[in-house]
Amino acid sequence: MATPLTADQMLAALRAEGLNPKEHPGWRTHNRNRVGAWGPVNGVLIHHTAGVNSLSVVYSGRSDLPGPLAHAHLAKDGTLTLVGNGRANHAGKAAKNAFDAVVAESKTHPKPNASSGTIDGNARFYGIEIENLGNSKDPYPAVQYDAAVRWAAAICRAHGWGADSVVGHKETSIEGKIDPSFDMDKFRADVAGRLAGKPSNKENADMPKFYRFERKNGVTLRPEDGWYTVTFDRYYTKGKWHNRDLAQTTLYVNAIFVATLSARVEGLEPGQEVQVRFARNIKKNGKWQRGYNYGISSPVHDGGSLHLVHTQTGEHPGSNDARLVCEILPLGSRNIRVDKLSCDLTFWEL
Repeated sequence: MATPLTADQMLAALRAEGLNPKEHPGWRTHNRNRVGAWGPVNGVLIHHTAGVNSLSVVYSGRSDLPGPLAHAHLAKDGTLTLVGNGRANHAGKAAKNAFDAVVAESKTHPKPNASSGTIDGNARFYGIEIENLGNSKDPYPAVQYDAAVRWAAAICRAHGWGADSVVGHKETSIEGKIDPSFDMDKFRADVAGRLAGKPSNKENADMPKFYRFERKNGVTLRPEDGWYTVTFDRYYTKGKWHNRDLAQTTLYVNAIFVATLSARVEGLEPGQEVQVRFARNIKKNGKWQRGYNYGISSPVHDGGSLHLVHTQTGEHPGSNDARLVCEILPLGSRNIRVDKLSCDLTFWEL
């Protein structure tokens, strides 16, 4: 048995296993703890929804059964949404003989027998609802099935459990449940396969990361000073803002990226041009030098102010000695003022 994971521990475990969970509003405090125990926990329980478009039902519940109806919902496209943190109405009464096999991490999972007694499954199992009709005809797409394996493995890894701590609702319920509609022995074997390796959040190149960089204060740029490398003093990722010293770097790692620089430019004279670009800087002999330059935008304005937006896509061969930066160059004879500086960066690690 184990103490249940906190919300932050759950997120960290899932992300370490290569998942990118969505957080349903309110999930951190959404539970049934006021009506019964939550923990100690002993295992992971797998369900299918027996319906479609079921996220809201899994979160809110039904007229006869209040939500949450699981701790996570898994859509057909592999989107994992966290819907509850604590006791959830998903497991019901579990047969003691089936529960004992989970506690012992037995390789054999017996048919649930009500005569052996029952335990409160809602207090002892994490649960996931996988979107599927459950009629043995509705397929589980590979991306969905893989996410289910990772979800189960993440929790087992966090608690130090083996794959035999994972069971289907049909393997514990005294009510004749049939979920999930896939073979649990194969599923446990797949979970065991993941647990045999190290967790990795880089295995899925199709799972992008997002950062937003911002600069609080504006800056005056003079044409005679040449290209100005934008610095940022805070960034946003994974639901939180982080302050940092003024820094130029937006990307170090080797990745395919989409980056958008946004700024307000003031003080332009009629016909004045402003150039903006992303560039790859290289460190040589301990000093940063300009390397490869990506495409340039060169808006020309009729004077006054301009809202500047520049988007660049590309592949960045990043390392500790190669960084992606944003640069701005005013042309003409007049100084300009640049503020409201931000950069939205989405990238896929290679």
